[in-house]
Amino acid sequence: MDFKTAYNKTTALCARREYCSGDMIKKLKNWEVPEEIITKVISQLKKEKFIDDTRYARFFVRDKSKFNRWGEQKIIWAMRQKLISQEIIEDALTELDEEELQTTLLQLLKEKKRQIKEENPHKRKAALIRFATGRGFKYSQIQKGLQILDLNEDD
Repeated sequence: MDFKTAYNKTTALCARREYCSGDMIKKLKNWEVPEEIITKVISQLKKEKFIDDTRYARFFVRDKSKFNRWGEQKIIWAMRQKLISQEIIEDALTELDEEELQTTLLQLLKEKKRQIKEENPHKRKAALIRFATGRGFKYSQIQKGLQILDLNEDD
């Protein structure tokens, strides 16, 4: 595939939705585009603002925390998988609100607590911790959430 074809295909994709450079590199490699053309296409896309990793990361953090109800750790992991640089990740994480994260975690824990049939309180707590960890929340946040839930046992 030549530069013009690869560029036209990627701009058509970028016009429909937001992509990061890592996503575009993977797509171009899947299309078996040579490395030197990939480099040219990516730099041209960045130059013309079709892709902007900082903009993408900010939207990603907002969407994953709000709609998917992910914690900070899972968001970081997912962005690393997309080859987003650490400084961009750290900058985008400033979008997260600690209180909002804690509220989301409490909602998730309450929902999960109702679903768990286990009678043993230690196994029940372990199941909740595993669940919340899998959602990407920090252990300190999980502990705080579990303490709040224990205070409101009547929920």
